[in-house]
Amino acid sequence: MDPIADDVAHEFRPFIRVYKDGRIERFPALPLVPPALDPITGVQSKDVVISSEPPIKARIFIPKINGPDQKLPLVLHYHGGAFCIGSPFDDVSQIFLTTLVSQSNVVAISVDYRLAPDHPLPIAHHDSWSALQWIAIHSDGKGPDPWINRYADLGRVFLPGESAGANLAHYVAVRAGATGLVGVKLKGLIMLHSYFVTREPEAIMPYLYPTCSGLDDPVLNPGADPDLAKLGCPKVFLCVAENDWLKQRGLDYYEILKKSGWGGTVEFMENEGEG
Repeated sequence: MDPIADDVAHEFRPFIRVYKDGRIERFPALPLVPPALDPITGVQSKDVVISSEPPIKARIFIPKINGPDQKLPLVLHYHGGAFCIGSPFDDVSQIFLTTLVSQSNVVAISVDYRLAPDHPLPIAHHDSWSALQWIAIHSDGKGPDPWINRYADLGRVFLPGESAGANLAHYVAVRAGATGLVGVKLKGLIMLHSYFVTREPEAIMPYLYPTCSGLDDPVLNPGADPDLAKLGCPKVFLCVAENDWLKQRGLDYYEILKKSGWGGTVEFMENEGEG
């Protein structure tokens, strides 16, 4: 008998393994890297605390600033990983966001929302919403973070996310519109290989979200959300991949959004391959 297998309570490849003693092993175990000044691009990053209780952190990136201070669009990023893996502090996120900030000349903030199953859904959604609310308190230029006060144009905020992160970005945009959040103006939602439960959920989902009500749960299915038409931005960019198993979820989202009564525009793009 395999002693490791005998100690395993749940196994959901390629994401997590949960042991009977409560330990959680996440795949892949990407190395975490500290914030830094990138010597090639001049992009700087630092870590900030959004909330001490509950504990929510983020990493902020600013491009190389040439000349007088300038207000730049703000990108509020939500990483993917099936709600249970990933981090803004790993090497993949550091490379991706450093490149994004350098090439797009934006300020970026990537949110370290709490992961399931340690923190069951919809905790990740609540953390993601708290991040935008925290950014909004900088609208008078006197917020807790000097980089946001000095460099971020809160009238030009974009919400990108990939996979589960796209679900979180969508949730935040709907909440912003439904609540009439002041202090920020969302200009666009960028949805990459979006994960939604518009069809039969995967076996892992009841473990990540024990209180999910199924296909009628608005947290995971936008078609069940009575506030969908209040999506708080004028544009959505939706990207799917030809051979990605999430492609149909993205197509479902596209059709649901078009029929919702939301008054914005959605741009659709399909890539070759698997994303």
